[in-house]
Amino acid sequence: MAEFVTLEVSEGIGTIRLARPPMNALNRQVQQELRAAARAATVDSDVKAVIVYGGEKVFAAGADVKEMSEMEFGQMSDVIGDLQSDLAAVSEIPKPTVAAITGYALGGGLEVALSADRRIVGDNAKLGVPEILLGIIPGGGGTQRLARLIGPSKAKDLLFTGRFVDAEEALAIGLVDEVVAPDDVYEAARTWASQFTKGAGRALAAAKAAVDRGLDVDLGTGLAVERQLFTALFATRDRKIGMESFIENGPGKAQFTGE
Repeated sequence: MAEFVTLEVSEGIGTIRLARPPMNALNRQVQQELRAAARAATVDSDVKAVIVYGGEKVFAAGADVKEMSEMEFGQMSDVIGDLQSDLAAVSEIPKPTVAAITGYALGGGLEVALSADRRIVGDNAKLGVPEILLGIIPGGGGTQRLARLIGPSKAKDLLFTGRFVDAEEALAIGLVDEVVAPDDVYEAARTWASQFTKGAGRALAAAKAAVDRGLDVDLGTGLAVERQLFTALFATRDRKIGMESFIENGPGKAQFTGE
């Protein structure tokens, strides 16, 4: 049984819940449990979309600095690959994902949020990568995902200064996608995720893979990725259902099976 990270499934939506009071600090145990929860959400056919949520007060205020301070070069060298994989586990879920953020999402906490497809925050949110203030840099994917999301100049500003941004600035620079009242964060995330509970799951996974894999290669290679994923969908039952429904009833009425 996981102690700090759980997966709860309701009405087609899986909620990965971080719960390590008071600040959801991401020690090695939390990181490993996060990866396990992401894997469980991946293989559970009842889960059509995923929310990552830290609770009503805080998303995650970074790595467990006390634990990290006791590690030497050799120890960190041994675990850094696992650390990156654990914090990136949400990005590997082949389903729509959204981070529901209240309060702080800092350091490793922001890295987890960056691994989601979308970020919805409360207007009390504070986001940042303050690792430079510890004499280090983000090591869980933050330098790479942040720059890809908001551009290198804005990413370097946050990385160099370690400053926090509030919800308004985060929305303006494209770090988050929606700002709501703190009490409405989780329900806003459920509203977004619920759009996909009856969707064509394999097509959604293909769309996600096309974008994510395409960002890592040149345009020509990205188009080849798209061709392969597009063509493969013609072997799915949902493609047949969707096209037949469109011809007979118009758009938006198909009853997909996920096959």
